Order: sequence, then C-alpha cells, then structure tokens
Amino acid sequence: MISNQILRNTIEGLKAISRVEFCVIDTDGKVAATTSDAMNEFEKPALEFVKSSADSQEIQGCQFFKVYDEQQLEYILVAGGTGEDLYMVGKMVAFQIQNLLVAYKERFDKDNFVKNLLLDNLLLVDIYSRSKKLHIPTDVKRVAIVVEADGHKDNNILEIIRQHKDGAVKDFVTAVDEMNVIVVKELQTGDAKAEIDKEAADILKCLEKEGIHHAHAAYGTVVGEIKEVSRSYKEAKMALDVGKIFFGERNVIAYSELGIGRLIYQLPIPLCKMFIKEIFDGKNPDEFDPETLSTINKFFENSLNVSETSRQLFIHRNTLVYRLDKLQKSTKLDLRVFEDAITFKIALMVVKYMKYMESFDY
Repeated sequence: MISNQILRNTIEGLKAISRVEFCVIDTDGKVAATTSDAMNEFEKPALEFVKSSADSQEIQGCQFFKVYDEQQLEYILVAGGTGEDLYMVGKMVAFQIQNLLVAYKERFDKDNFVKNLLLDNLLLVDIYSRSKKLHIPTDVKRVAIVVEADGHKDNNILEIIRQHKDGAVKDFVTAVDEMNVIVVKELQTGDAKAEIDKEAADILKCLEKEGIHHAHAAYGTVVGEIKEVSRSYKEAKMALDVGKIFFGERNVIAYSELGIGRLIYQLPIPLCKMFIKEIFDGKNPDEFDPETLSTINKFFENSLNVSETSRQLFIHRNTLVYRLDKLQKSTKLDLRVFEDAITFKIALMVVKYMKYMESFDY
C-alpha cells in the first residue's frame, strides 16, 4: 500500500501541472490525500460510487474514477475543476496512481523476498521461481553489507540508507531485526574489494551527515549465485561482531580480514577459561602493567624484531631484552620464540573475547 504522504506529493505535483484539484479516498470513505480541504465533502458520494458498477462517473460537477490493484478496488479518485479536459486529466492521474500501486507492491514483494532469502526461509526451487517472477537476476556477483549504528533504531538508518541508495535499482536495502540494516549490493567492477569498501564508506559518510556517528559496517565474501546471498549475510554478521572485539578502531571490516579472531569467536567460554588458566597459571593478562602491555603489543607489531621495537619505544635494546626476560619468568613464555609468541598472542585475544562476552552477561 502506498503511504498517504506519497499520494499527497503525487497529486500536489499533478495539480501544479494541470491546475485541477484532486482527492484520493479509500474504499471505507476516508480521505487518504487531497489538494484542497473543500474536496473532503465527497466522502459520502465516494462510498456510493464504490457500490456502483461504473469505473468512472460525473457526480456534483466532478469526475470520479476507480483505481484498481490487480482487479482489487483500492481508491476512488475525485477530480474537480472546469474545462473540457477534466475527464482526460482525471483518467491520466488515476492511471498514474495505479502504476504507483504496482511499483510499491513490487518493491514490497522484493523486500519480502530478500528478507526470506537472507534468513534461509526459502526452498531452492522457490528462490529461483520467485527471482524470475520479480525479474531479479540469479547469476550476478553480489555481497551482503551489514550496517549498525550505536543508539539508533534500524528504522532510522534504514530510511536514510534507502534514500541514499534510491538510484541503485539493482541493490536491495532491508532489515531483518532491530539491530542492523542489510545492503545486498550487485557488483559492477572487476576490483570487488575496492568497490565494496567504497560503498561501505559512502554509507557511513551518509549516516554521519544525518548526525548518526559511531556507525560500523561489515561485509561477507562475494557470491556468484543468489542462493548464496544468505551465506554472505551470515559472514557479514560475524564480521561485525568479531570486528567490535578485535578491530575496534576500524569502521569497516571484511569477513576475509578476521583471521584467527573468527575461530576464537566460536569458542565456548568454559574452554577459553580453561585455556587461560593453563597458559597463565591462574593469572589474568590484564594484570600486566601498562608498560609491559605496550612493550608486548609493539613487539608483535614489529614481527618480533627486537631492534626495531626498541627503536620505536625509544629504549635501549638491553632494556627491551630485560623486559622480555622478566615476562618469560612470570609466564614461562619467551616472546622471542615464534611458538611462544603465537600462544601469548592468542591468549590475549581470548581474554579480550571473554571480556566482550561477559559484558553481555553470557
């Protein structure tokens, strides 16, 4: 069903062109939109016209038209004014409203289809039959992008993104829960990653212009068949969650960039606690002083290079070696040894993951 606002905007624009007053009345006799308050008096005649078998009729000097949606009566259009062309103008406006009904119904049908596609609610045969009916190509490259804005309901950002994507008829914008908005984008260029990154950045920039800050976007892998879009969506959802834990400084994250964080995210909390207890002998890595943590992180950033790490920390090489020796005594892990460094890095990530999950009272 078309919103009353859309109807009002449509007939106001047509009035400006034709200089004819219009009123759209629903089948219950209530005015949905009008260009003049004086047209409200036609509610009762409209109800009588609904019962008649005529599709158009002149009543009280105005032209009445029935507007159908697939043979189902939806509205009565009243055209009022003077001139020989009143009937023709009214007929054209009724045709325009009927086309709007078709367009909005198709949009609703497509949105409903995409929602069920993302949620795996469709059988394979239904996916392809409904795609054909809705004129949606099934074998083009697509990717699912999930957008989330802290402190804002999805209907706010949903409408903003839909307006932003208004000209992109090949893309779909929808929501399946109260947290996220999903953009299913059809890819055009050969460099898919660059195209997706630009799309995500443009969406976040659009939200920022509307005063919505702290928004994040994540996307799954590119798929070549419409049946695989749900997989890309699930990957994007995981990327959004994992990105908050391990890549908090980034606004856009791809599923392919999650690395080992993707595996840690799927670990049960009891197993994580057991692992940390075994590695640190009951100690919590968060108990390390800021200087030690800074040293560890910088050492990892520089791929275990002692000379480069000491240079960037502005300390003597021996000072760094002393700190690493001290850490080895307390944890029995030598970060200069690749295997120990990997164990320590994973342990820090597991602790970060546990803290994130505990914040949600898991």
